[in-house]
Amino acid sequence: MSTTNEVKQIAAQLLSAMLANPHIYASMSDEGIQGRQEQELIAIAIAMAENLIAKVDGKIDAKIDGNET
Repeated sequence: MSTTNEVKQIAAQLLSAMLANPHIYASMSDEGIQGRQEQELIAIAIAMAENLIAKVDGKIDAKIDGNET
């Protein structure tokens, strides 16, 4: 799977989890998906997905290089 597709898939799953959590997302704004809170959650989900993939890739690279910590 390409990195772009991985980011999209993981970000969608993270966003879904955040939207389902009433402590993070209490109610939809009047602007719907274009609202400020919704846009912030989308950006956070994408950043989290990219960070997660980078960490996994780093662990895989370290393992391949024999530098596993």
